[in-house]
Amino acid sequence: MIAIRGATTVEHDCAEEIKVAVGELLCEIRRENKLSDDKIVCIMFSNTSDLKSYYPAKAARESGFCSCALFSSLEPEIDNSLGKCIRVMLIVEKCGKPKHIYLNGAKSLRSDLTEKFAIALDGPAGSGKSTVSAIIAEKLNILCLDTGAMYRACALKCIECGISPEDEAKVAGIIDDIDIKVKYSDGKQITYLDGADVSVDIRKPEISMIASKVSALKCVRTKMVDLQRQIASENSCILDGRDIGTNVLPNAKYKFFLTASAEVRAKRRFDENVSKGYDEPYAEILEEIKKRDMQDMSRKIAPLKKAEDAVEIDTSDMTVDEVVNKIISLIQVKI
Repeated sequence: MIAIRGATTVEHDCAEEIKVAVGELLCEIRRENKLSDDKIVCIMFSNTSDLKSYYPAKAARESGFCSCALFSSLEPEIDNSLGKCIRVMLIVEKCGKPKHIYLNGAKSLRSDLTEKFAIALDGPAGSGKSTVSAIIAEKLNILCLDTGAMYRACALKCIECGISPEDEAKVAGIIDDIDIKVKYSDGKQITYLDGADVSVDIRKPEISMIASKVSALKCVRTKMVDLQRQIASENSCILDGRDIGTNVLPNAKYKFFLTASAEVRAKRRFDENVSKGYDEPYAEILEEIKKRDMQDMSRKIAPLKKAEDAVEIDTSDMTVDEVVNKIISLIQVKI
């Protein structure tokens, strides 16, 4: 079983308005969650004390929701709380993620669900951006756009075409026609290059440094940033990279900058490579990390930089769960 939450508001303490609002809310919850009436076990309402003309549970029954248990309660009076508000929780026999619904004035209660928003997560290589982004996206039920994967796909294209990532003229010759698409399956990003799934290929160690070099080229960044902004304008999402908060999405509502010592980041990358069957000595990875840091911070176009309004989090001595929980708690405070 899962619980589905929702809320709505009315303008006046009027029986007819309450009936309409409750019916609209329940029908929207049923539609968005693809529910059949026989799957709804019970519906529990609460309403603010300024609504006295009609029971929400009775309104639900009159709207056709009469095959399950119904319950209404009155909320205590709380200063500065949202007025004329009706909250609901449905217990349903279903698996998967619930889609909570907030209508009318109640949208202000959960702007994370009712408004499109973007989370910018920046930081150097190995700081945990991709892992943390994926978990946050799952918890908040938003898209996770791995921008690094897009630049890695550009690097792979250069390799396939035999082009040096430092030869901007030749890279510019292929970048206009490059076909990179991002799709999501079971909460994971799948990166396609010219129609082929390259999600595994772009994670090979040799791609990393080439991606850093090719991503510094203006023609590449212009192409990828346009695509990233388009995706962010259409969906609530979290983007991780090195210049998301400063360049790609400077107006993102939430910005974070993850960092950690080079030694910690190298150890993480070493462990990750071992789990994938890649044999690369720790010392070489550490040297690559330091070299890439310098390369990313010193590039002329969109260098690695913490946005002035970003919250910096040192993950050196933190677990992934601790980082995720800290970020989500900071987001909830703003919401």
